[in-house]
Amino acid sequence: MRNSIYSKPINPVAVVTGANKGIGLEVVRQLALHGVTVVLTARDQGRGTRAVDSLKLPNVLFHQLDVRDPGGPPALADFLTARFGSLDILVNNAGHGGVTTDVEGLKALNIDPRQWLSGGAADLVRGVIKQDYEGAVACIDINYFGCKRVTEALLPLLQLSSWGATIVNVSSLRSELRRIPGERIRKELGEMEGLSEERIEEVLRRFLEDMKRGDLDGGGWCLMLPAYSISKAALNAYTRVLAARHPAMRINCVHPGYVDTDINWHTGILTVSEGARGPVALAMLPAGGPSGCYYDQTTLASFF
Repeated sequence: MRNSIYSKPINPVAVVTGANKGIGLEVVRQLALHGVTVVLTARDQGRGTRAVDSLKLPNVLFHQLDVRDPGGPPALADFLTARFGSLDILVNNAGHGGVTTDVEGLKALNIDPRQWLSGGAADLVRGVIKQDYEGAVACIDINYFGCKRVTEALLPLLQLSSWGATIVNVSSLRSELRRIPGERIRKELGEMEGLSEERIEEVLRRFLEDMKRGDLDGGGWCLMLPAYSISKAALNAYTRVLAARHPAMRINCVHPGYVDTDINWHTGILTVSEGARGPVALAMLPAGGPSGCYYDQTTLASFF
């Protein structure tokens, strides 16, 4: 059964990662319009500062954060501690596609959005979208380990929230387990019994080994955006582990929709305003709201 999400008006403090453009920037804007004080983070100081200036909202401020830098999340935690003393909302939005793309060649293919959504474009794009080992490592380091670094650094502050902490991990339709050919992989990431960070990271290690050998097909991995897909499936699994470990929080992941952004070379069909609705609604969940769930935009969906 698919359920709706309802938000609540209040004045918490939020952090949004990877927020100098696209969905992240729009999440910042919408949260700020809800009265939330938002710390917009971005890897690049100049782009982040310009993004804050573009919003012209008094309750948005910038802090530099590279989620791949082990020192970045602790420095952000120190800033939040000094400025606010606690944290109420964390939106892990920073992401990376992990591929090299011939954008003009891709545009020339004029692929129907339905083919993108179904995964049916995998064969069509092989000539214009290339996945290599180094790109796969970067993709997984940002989409999974980067999220983990930030979350672990900010969890002590979230635990001090008097509002009731929420974590939102921005995922993807590519994360859904039914899209992974390998039954073993689906089982490892899908079954809650025994699910742990160690298990998740063993799956990622195995993926990178198969990627390095050039044997994704034999390993049962997705061939359509392989590193991106497994990184988001791993992120979903990590969301479930966190939610079980911190039952007082609302910790969920969300596919924002097929949004027109840089990460999909502007092939998406939704606006960033539409794409931000799901993350914002989950960020504003009331106490007692759902946790450990996956949402397709604003609708409860299945991890599978």
